[in-house]
Amino acid sequence: MEIKKATFIISNTDVQKCPAGNLPEYAFIGRSNVGKSSLINLLTGQKHLAKTSQMPGKTQLINHFIINGEWYLVDLPGYGYAQRGKTGRDNIRRIIERYILERDALTSLFVLIDCRHEPQKIDLEFMEWLGENDIPFAIIFTKADKIGKNRLTENIRIYREKMLETWENIPPMLVSSAEKKEGKEEILDYIDAVNRQLSNAK
Repeated sequence: MEIKKATFIISNTDVQKCPAGNLPEYAFIGRSNVGKSSLINLLTGQKHLAKTSQMPGKTQLINHFIINGEWYLVDLPGYGYAQRGKTGRDNIRRIIERYILERDALTSLFVLIDCRHEPQKIDLEFMEWLGENDIPFAIIFTKADKIGKNRLTENIRIYREKMLETWENIPPMLVSSAEKKEGKEEILDYIDAVNRQLSNAK
């Protein structure tokens, strides 16, 4: 798939104000500073579509972008940013949970994981919650350029083993590097395949 046009539609904190219609939505989420905005800009081929920042916790809204007039890319707030304080974290959690649980158009969620780190409790618990609520998701390991290929392979293997302690089936796992422009084709092909399945099911 090639993204020919990506247009910002709306930002809000209320799932009820998300765009009307029946286009499929693919949402991106992860811990703060995982490289979400950079990945979105890589996928769309627009350097400044999603606002990148060295400051974690920049995204605090549900951001909708329409892609090729056919589907929505949704940029969700990052979770677990400690410096927001408990009240701030609770507000962000409510925004995220309401979107994920109440948005019928949500087709798949991409959970972004920094490939450099061992499995983190906050990510594992979040994915457990997704599983408990039957939310379809895939994992994207980001920042693959920051470590060597052997370590990347080993870190993904460790992640698989950790998830198999509680999961019968592992969700799809993809790898990306916004810096080296890697993973774009695989992620867009994944979205395209799901969209085709939806079209065939109609």
